[in-house]
Amino acid sequence: MSLRRVFESQPHRRYIMFGGKGGLGKTTLSATAAFWLAGQGKRVLIFSVDPQASLSDIFQRDIFGKGPVPIVQNLWAEEVDADRRIREYQDEIRKKIRDMYGLDRVPEEIDNYIQAASAEPAMEESAIFDAVVDIIVKGDYDYYIYDLVPLGHALYYLSMAKVYDEWITKITKLREDMRQYDQMAATMRREKVLEEDQILNELIYIRDRINASSRILTDRAQTAFFFVVVPEEMIILDTKRAAELFARFDVPIAGYVVNRVLPRELIQASIPEYLRNRITMQDRYLKEITATFGSQILAYVPEMERDVTGLPMIERLAERLFGEASGPEGPEPAGGRGAP
Repeated sequence: MSLRRVFESQPHRRYIMFGGKGGLGKTTLSATAAFWLAGQGKRVLIFSVDPQASLSDIFQRDIFGKGPVPIVQNLWAEEVDADRRIREYQDEIRKKIRDMYGLDRVPEEIDNYIQAASAEPAMEESAIFDAVVDIIVKGDYDYYIYDLVPLGHALYYLSMAKVYDEWITKITKLREDMRQYDQMAATMRREKVLEEDQILNELIYIRDRINASSRILTDRAQTAFFFVVVPEEMIILDTKRAAELFARFDVPIAGYVVNRVLPRELIQASIPEYLRNRITMQDRYLKEITATFGSQILAYVPEMERDVTGLPMIERLAERLFGEASGPEGPEPAGGRGAP
């Protein structure tokens, strides 16, 4: 099974994630997959919440904080501006307070609290998480390619959905119980039943949004998560551990892509000793990758001669990655055909 055949055999998958430790080429592979899918006539949005905006670099376009930016036909890219999202959060909170209590303006002490809370790291994480929910629940595109932040943060975002859902479910239950008691007391006193509970409605709205995003991220029919791994010992160990953690959150792992494989034929040429040693080292770790992940390996991606930035280089990599011979049976990894 190659990466191309995985996409072609699962046409109902709409949510694609490439994940792994930082610096392995997740953004490069995400952009390449998005480019190839757009070339197949699919409407594709690739988006990132990484504050170190790299989609702008790889597409050589000013994308950060500008919403979906058209790249080529059928392809849009978006980088979330967390600071702006926090400001929007603040304005939204102020408006809800004014509406809920019929105020012309938010009292100064409350406004000071809102601004102070926005400086907390959790506020940025919540704002980014909410931005992801906004993007994926709209359903405006055929494919959503989520260029994940490094694994530790990705796991945090995934766990955050579960924590938020459990917390809001408990609070909502308490709020519903309180409302029932209030209604009962009002009936006994023959008073008018309370008007619709705006706080309860807000909690239910937030919970439904979180549940919708959680269902998408764990839906095996619609979602595919690809781990990016390179032939290095620590990366292999970290990927194994991360895969186990992702499984706990029911994230559907669709396979592994081995990136930055040095061409074996270089060893026949006159090359520096350190490069010869790296090829030999990769040979050993490629065998370990095969023993560990086996048939789940979907592609071996060769080390390119320069950084993959700009559409011409993305197109070149797409031809290698999604060509008919782009899987393990394709470009020969270090160790020869049939290896690693």
